[in-house]
Amino acid sequence: MKAAAGALVLLTLLLSGCTLLEPPRCPPGQERVRTAQLFFGRDVAGRPEVSEAEFRKFVDEVLTPRFPDGLTVLDGGGQWKNAQNKLIRESSKVVILVMPRGPQANLRLNEVRAAYKQRFSQDSVLQVTQPACVAY
Repeated sequence: MKAAAGALVLLTLLLSGCTLLEPPRCPPGQERVRTAQLFFGRDVAGRPEVSEAEFRKFVDEVLTPRFPDGLTVLDGGGQWKNAQNKLIRESSKVVILVMPRGPQANLRLNEVRAAYKQRFSQDSVLQVTQPACVAY
């Protein structure tokens, strides 16, 4: 009986640590911002991969006009499985954007993704979007 009571006390203590905490609130003016990460694969069937110069030109012609306030470009490497379940590894470019929420941001992101797919014969451009609290 003492063991059962001890187990009950221990279980109560453990579960008390599982309470949900409210996420921290952003200061006024910083809460209506989100980040988007775009992952651009560089392998192109039937030709060499997208070069640094080609990607820079894409940034200048497509990304910068749609996101003139700034962006960050990182080199990446990723992997995924194709329709035949074969593991594919390729180098990539990761673009990080911070922008206001709203339909215009979504429209511009979709335009960028469509332009890259068409220009470099890509099946997809991965997009990850999440809320953010930003301060400069």
